[in-house]
Amino acid sequence: MRILRHVTTAEQVGQRLDHLLCALAPEFTRSALQKAIREGRCRLDGLDATFPSIRLRAGQRLELDMPEPNAKLKAEEGDVDVLWQDKHLLVCNKPPGLTVHPCPSCPEHTLVQRLLNHIPQLGDMEGLRPGIVHRLDKDTSGLMLVALTEADKQTLSAAFAQRAIHKEYLALVQGRPADHGHCYESIGRNPATKVKMAVVPKSHGGREAHTEWFRLWTATDERFSLLALTLHTGRTHQIRVHMAHLGHPLLGDSLYAPQTVRNMAPRQMLHAWRIAFAHPVSNAAMHFQCPPPCDMRETALSCTRRMQRIVVTGNPGSGKSRLTQFLARHGAQQISADDVVAQLYAKGGAGAQWIGQLADGLLTEQGGVNKTALLDAMQKVPGLRHEVERIVHALTRQAIEHFWTQQEAAGAALAVAEVPLFFEAGWHTSFRPVPIVVGVRCPFSVRSARMQNSRNWSPEKIAALESWQWSEERKLAACDILVDNSGTEKDLDAQAHNLLLTLDKRRQTAEKTLRTALNAIWE
Repeated sequence: MRILRHVTTAEQVGQRLDHLLCALAPEFTRSALQKAIREGRCRLDGLDATFPSIRLRAGQRLELDMPEPNAKLKAEEGDVDVLWQDKHLLVCNKPPGLTVHPCPSCPEHTLVQRLLNHIPQLGDMEGLRPGIVHRLDKDTSGLMLVALTEADKQTLSAAFAQRAIHKEYLALVQGRPADHGHCYESIGRNPATKVKMAVVPKSHGGREAHTEWFRLWTATDERFSLLALTLHTGRTHQIRVHMAHLGHPLLGDSLYAPQTVRNMAPRQMLHAWRIAFAHPVSNAAMHFQCPPPCDMRETALSCTRRMQRIVVTGNPGSGKSRLTQFLARHGAQQISADDVVAQLYAKGGAGAQWIGQLADGLLTEQGGVNKTALLDAMQKVPGLRHEVERIVHALTRQAIEHFWTQQEAAGAALAVAEVPLFFEAGWHTSFRPVPIVVGVRCPFSVRSARMQNSRNWSPEKIAALESWQWSEERKLAACDILVDNSGTEKDLDAQAHNLLLTLDKRRQTAEKTLRTALNAIWE
């Protein structure tokens, strides 16, 4: 045990107790010193001082009981990915999950101890952090500089302090940030949670912080984006705090992201990608770049492997329902907008309750919607059809969205919604992610004959329903995939099978394209 003694000076007035102790005992980490304070091992003017945030006055007598630091590092076996090295410094690629240097919570199995095994000369330097001039969080991967002599360590440390070293990171964040932006919010210790940092005003201890980003890529559903970020200052957890503050937390961040975003990745998706600096002796310009590890690549790919949302649409009598049934027979989960409307129109349904208030005679004696009376009223009363569609479409859309969400949560590869009025309702611009739209093609003469024979619809009713929809030519032109249904049911079944093969191929092609695009960005 040793006792540190100090009398505060005029220049130290107003400093926090733990900040001053960090300067007086640099061989200890700030967390270790804060722990000692809280354990009652620190005294001011002979009285116990148990709060690290105490502000100091001039002339106070400070005493701190601390165990002798263990200055003897033990080399440990372990791989070190060294990208470049000379007799003054090395550049290495730190893997995620590896702590940089020993500390009370992690006294061994660190990068420093691995480096010592490969470069014994590091043992000639003092302290538990030989050669370390900057740090990365345990679960952050990427480039690190390590000085190999005490003189080079001082030179590189000064360069970091003067912000003469350029550091750029890659991060996967929630949502779609602006293409380019800056965050200047000051950062300090979170007053409610000791292990976290937060955006804190300078008047309350926050320190200047500046993060700049460029958006490199965004997933098609805009759930997450890839950013390149430059640190203009070096605050603890700076990128993680700033992006969370802006509403775009890092995927997998256990401290700053909500649970749903935390679960999208095995760790915080942050990688020190590029570094540029002047050599400490020759002053030569040095530039290094390192692509992210596999877990970051796989996270980007896995988060884009969304369930395929399929819409089957077409004009009246085209065979939408039959195609949907065939797809279900081949294993696809399905929902029908017409079935949803039927439930809404049934006795007690939300649609029946609302439509019954519009006019007399629109409900049956049982309390459901009288479809014949409603169709006749919509043909005669101006604006009624649009009002009915506005309410019924909103309720139907909600049911379809809920169905897709449930199926994706259950792990379905694809789910099909049969929606006759998909385009007419304007849903082709509102669903996220955007579904793949399959149009069923069938000549009007064939469709008309089918509706007269199977449904006993009159030519006038068929013409009215046809006039309420987009023309077949316009509707099919807006679809992503077309299926022909002018043949037999056996032909349609075969087309359903081919459609599933086409959808699977689209999925594989999209993933291959994404993998190529991401590799082009970060390699």
